[in-house]
Amino acid sequence: MKRFYKKVTAEEEGGAYSVLLDGRVIKTPAKAPLRLPTYALANAIAEEWDAQEAEIDPSSMPLMQAAATAIDRVMTQREKVIEEISNFGGTDLVCYRATYPQSLVERQKAAWDPMLDWVKARHNVSLKTCHGIMHIQQPEDDLARMRGVVAAQNDMTLAPLHNITSLCGSLVIALAVLDGHITAEEAFEISELDETHVMEFWGADAEAVNRRNKNKESLAASVRFLQLSGIIT
Repeated sequence: MKRFYKKVTAEEEGGAYSVLLDGRVIKTPAKAPLRLPTYALANAIAEEWDAQEAEIDPSSMPLMQAAATAIDRVMTQREKVIEEISNFGGTDLVCYRATYPQSLVERQKAAWDPMLDWVKARHNVSLKTCHGIMHIQQPEDDLARMRGVVAAQNDMTLAPLHNITSLCGSLVIALAVLDGHITAEEAFEISELDETHVMEFWGADAEAVNRRNKNKESLAASVRFLQLSGIIT
């Protein structure tokens, strides 16, 4: 789609904030008004729109995409989104450990044990670990407590939280990010530990590097969305 506007502004409207193109409020793909919780977020999304050149590239506007997802998908399918996020707790990345090589075993322990210690201290959740890929049944009470944390979030938080959880393959890591316990960079390194080990041992191909870079950018954008929304300080 070609750029059809000249001026982009962020303004307060009825207790929320909106982005306007030539004075007209932006709407989501589902035609809902784009109403945002903070001026900082609205201004950042306005900057994404203003940075567009002759052709509009939606993939270059991750904050706009996250906000639209929150409004169009989370607000209309909230329980489904909560369930999708919560389900990662039952198969959490940090609970499934390698049996070899020893160098990877040690790296996983050093990176992932602190995540399990944190979630136990912060949310009273004790998850089991195993070696290999055979499914391990986690305690229902602990899964319920993690689901409760997810369900307590507002719609604007659930959209980026869903993305972070999916990218990391870990609800534990995502909740640590949400709490400000770890940064986007740390979450990426922790969740990509196995892939990093493989690439160091066998070398990296262009496709794998491109995938990692895109995932890293997407994760960082989701964390920035939470920061601009005032969720992460």
